[in-house]
Amino acid sequence: MTVRKALAPVIGAVMCAAVLGTGCAQQQPGASPQDSQTSGRPASRPATPHPAPPRSFPRPLPGLGPAMRARVPDASRQALVVSGATEDSSEARAVLYEQYPAQGWRAVAGPWPAHNGLRGWTDDHEAGDLHTPTGVFRLSDAGGRLPDPGTRLPYDQDPEFAVSGTGHLGEPLEGSFDYVIAIDYNRVPGTTPLDKTRPLGEDKGGGVWIHVDHDGPTNACVSLSEEHMRALLTALDPDKEPVVVMGPEPFLAQ
Repeated sequence: MTVRKALAPVIGAVMCAAVLGTGCAQQQPGASPQDSQTSGRPASRPATPHPAPPRSFPRPLPGLGPAMRARVPDASRQALVVSGATEDSSEARAVLYEQYPAQGWRAVAGPWPAHNGLRGWTDDHEAGDLHTPTGVFRLSDAGGRLPDPGTRLPYDQDPEFAVSGTGHLGEPLEGSFDYVIAIDYNRVPGTTPLDKTRPLGEDKGGGVWIHVDHDGPTNACVSLSEEHMRALLTALDPDKEPVVVMGPEPFLAQ
């Protein structure tokens, strides 16, 4: 036997061992190396996109339509909404709202029962008509016969706030002006609620306040219980430019 013939089996065995040592195996026709590496493993699925979070919008003042919301000053972040069921109603409810940057308007006090003018509401108030004027008005000054309960509004304690006599239902009026908040209708803001200056003229009335309830309709004011008056006085913050939004529900919904 020649040397070349003797070495041939040895060289073949060495080449086969080398191929097996690399981990290579015989591939099926048409199969790619990548196919052979992923054989036996499930194919990866594309990631499912997470749904976008729902968009949230700041909550507007409840019960107010676009026209009334537009009348609330942009800078106001406190609003007392006083609403009656109908134009002729002398009974109402009051809710204090505050505006928060992300949430919008949120109720912080109330609802509280309230009274308004004996003959209900009007958008053209005149002196002595026994209606409460509708609209949006600032709340800038307070006062009363009793000492300041801790309000941040300017407060005028004065014995002139004493009142006597009876109301429209024969109820006693004593104590009704123990606490008052002036509604800035036909008055000069920054003055005591007792100030009688009437920029719109005497025939348009004035002295429209939020005051202590006497269990009956008012001439033109809005009244709350003494407890709720103290709560309102201590909650109002002039830095938040508080307003009162008031009228019958259909009017406010405009």
